[in-house]
Amino acid sequence: MQPDSTDPLDIADAWAQEGRQLAIATVIETWGSAPRPAGSHLVIDAEGRFEGSVSGGCVEGAVVEEARHVIATGTPCILEYGVADETAWEVGLSCGGRIRIHVARLD
Repeated sequence: MQPDSTDPLDIADAWAQEGRQLAIATVIETWGSAPRPAGSHLVIDAEGRFEGSVSGGCVEGAVVEEARHVIATGTPCILEYGVADETAWEVGLSCGGRIRIHVARLD
């Protein structure tokens, strides 16, 4: 089922109706020059397909991998990326800001 909207929450609803296992990643805090505002969402299914954005493409790959783990275990997590973190450079967050992302399974 294709949602009528590009809103990640509408897409999550459509995917859930298809029976997909899902996680939602939400930007919960930003500092400095963050690529996406707090409240931005990324919906991820167990196969690694995703819609939405939490960083404008900078860290989505890393967030998708963490979300797949959250789907498998049911244990939510908070991820943090910033220009000062070695992992941030590895995943490409070089905008000069910091972001915190909450990832939880949707049941």
